[in-house]
Amino acid sequence: MSQNLEISNNAIYSRRLLKHRVGISLSVFAMAIGIFFLLWILSVLVINGMGAIDLAIFTHTTPAPGSEGGGLLNPIVGSLLMVGVATLISTPIGIFAGVYLAEYGEESRFAQITRFITDVMLSAPSIILGLFVYGIYVANVRHFSGWAGSIAIALIAIPVVVRTTDNMLGLVPSSLREAAFALGAPRWKVATMVRLRAVKAGVLTGVLLAVARISGETAPLLFTALNNQFYSSDMNAPMANLPVVIYQFAMSPYDNWRELAWGGALIITFSVLGLNILSRTLVKTTKN
Repeated sequence: MSQNLEISNNAIYSRRLLKHRVGISLSVFAMAIGIFFLLWILSVLVINGMGAIDLAIFTHTTPAPGSEGGGLLNPIVGSLLMVGVATLISTPIGIFAGVYLAEYGEESRFAQITRFITDVMLSAPSIILGLFVYGIYVANVRHFSGWAGSIAIALIAIPVVVRTTDNMLGLVPSSLREAAFALGAPRWKVATMVRLRAVKAGVLTGVLLAVARISGETAPLLFTALNNQFYSSDMNAPMANLPVVIYQFAMSPYDNWRELAWGGALIITFSVLGLNILSRTLVKTTKN
């Protein structure tokens, strides 16, 4: 009897072990495929983009059609201005909304609706948000502008900051909140001075991830900021930006334009990579 039970147990163990090995093998195979294509894309980008990276790309404006030389000064400045303004808009809104959801998310129906809308905005196509800003702002003022572009990408960044802040605040031990309440601290002070301060590195990580997300957005800017071939820091006028310039130059028949497009793509890629590395470093700091 015991011998039959042992054989049965061994058979069950063998089947489970086989399923485990098949699952691990498929997972490793899928990961290998993903890494292969990622390295392929990065290698092509580096090989084609490094040839365009020099001092001129950061000091000269985009060249006229058919001319030689030139750089990406105006789209780089335009992208920095619009991403900077979008970050200034989205950071306080996202953080305070995240604090509200963390504190009242289980008590208020309005907070539950806000969380649902935030989740919808996270998955909404960016072109829809660009079209929305075009309809409510650009169509009314009757011109494209850097402000419109900043608003469009800020709408993309806000839900990222909100959800990150909400999730990070949820990691704060309840004993820390209870201790603050026991000392007589009001709820708003516990939320901002205790819970938020305890996870400030994680919240900053969410802001960096949002910046990385909006740095390469193209579709919303086509409807809002459009483009500008010349250098301009006027946020109330059409403004050049790297994603749109990369799109236009990559589709052009001019060799130097296509080379600049590869250089711009490399700049954005390594900028986003740097932001992601910085955010992961902050996450590790928070855990330690």
